[in-house]
Amino acid sequence: MLEEVIAKLKESKKIIALTGSGVSAESGIPTFRGKNGLWKNFRAEELATPQAFSRNPKLVWEWYNWRREIIILKQPNPAHKVLALWERKFPEFYLVTQNIDGLHQKAGSKRVIELHGNIWQVKCTKEGKIFDNFEVPLKEIPPLCPLCGALLRPNVVWFGESLDQSKLSQAVELITECEIMFVIGTSAIVQPAASLPYFALREGATVVEINIETTPLTSQVNYFLKGKAGEILFELDKKLNSIF
Repeated sequence: MLEEVIAKLKESKKIIALTGSGVSAESGIPTFRGKNGLWKNFRAEELATPQAFSRNPKLVWEWYNWRREIIILKQPNPAHKVLALWERKFPEFYLVTQNIDGLHQKAGSKRVIELHGNIWQVKCTKEGKIFDNFEVPLKEIPPLCPLCGALLRPNVVWFGESLDQSKLSQAVELITECEIMFVIGTSAIVQPAASLPYFALREGATVVEINIETTPLTSQVNYFLKGKAGEILFELDKKLNSIF
């Protein structure tokens, strides 16, 4: 099956990868949700909302500061590194991610569409300006806009918020034009990202899913490669290098 995927890659020019939390998990980043996602008796669903931020921005920022302190210590794994390498290898390779940790960029990826934002960016709640912020720990909680003094918020998509439509539209356009799409480490449940592979399938692209377990998407894809993303992508790249 790997050889068939390699053959498809060899003949393709427009390539897309969609990544989810499974890729970050291989670098040791927890999901911050579910049974292991508790922080001071709060769940992510109780903190990552506009309502929670409005009620208690200090509490929400304390949680994000804790998350940033965890993420800053983590390094890109082989999955991140192979995808960054493929961006250099294939001129029309693009990466769409649900992850907010910035590890794809840390690995060297540049053509990245971050559907859910980036934890290393902050946004002014008054003027909407976005800034990079890599302070760990944060110097002040909650942080304030250096230009107008208003509250800053994490530049991420919270529960109950819509995705940035320009980013979503760009992702859909690239996916509908791709020849092969890799869906890596995503649960295929969280919308609207879960719908994206179906655009590729509808347009006749080859869709390859890489995951440690089956998902609602598995029965629809052309190829399902079961296992860790880092191991499978490393193996694919090793075989790919033997061809080029």
